[in-house]
Amino acid sequence: MNVIYIMIFVSIIIAILFLIAFIKSVKSGQYDDMYTPSVRMLFDDELVKDKKEIN
Repeated sequence: MNVIYIMIFVSIIIAILFLIAFIKSVKSGQYDDMYTPSVRMLFDDELVKDKKEIN
């Protein structure tokens, strides 16, 4: 039974470490998308054409 308590404790510690790593990577800008906004204007016309054809 003690092994189960140890495993639960260790898994909670690991989950907290992953959460801290995720928050740190989000704050440092790891998930910022720098490419899509610069290319989005190239595809705007195609989206407008598709909407006009549907209507």
